[in-house]
Amino acid sequence: MAVSVRMDPLMEKELELAAKRQGITKSQFIIDAVERALGRKDPAALYHKVREESARYRVAEETLDDALSPIKAALRQSLRAQHAREQDDYAAYLAARDAKGEGSAD
Repeated sequence: MAVSVRMDPLMEKELELAAKRQGITKSQFIIDAVERALGRKDPAALYHKVREESARYRVAEETLDDALSPIKAALRQSLRAQHAREQDDYAAYLAARDAKGEGSAD
């Protein structure tokens, strides 16, 4: 069913920009707003549902490493070691900088 709505041109421009930011049409934006106003669409409930569903897909690192081929597992381990070294180097740099008194005065 088609519905016609009269609104202030400035409000219509805001509507157009808001719909564009969300990547939907003005009509879909209005439909979503009406559904929320009528209680048919609850963003908080949808958020909690998505979080619950995504929680089921968490995989322990040990399980993931076991599922990888030996080459991929070795590469992953190498990258983790390199990352740890870089973190240590950066921490040492910060400590040396602070010791010299070159740290930023926040």
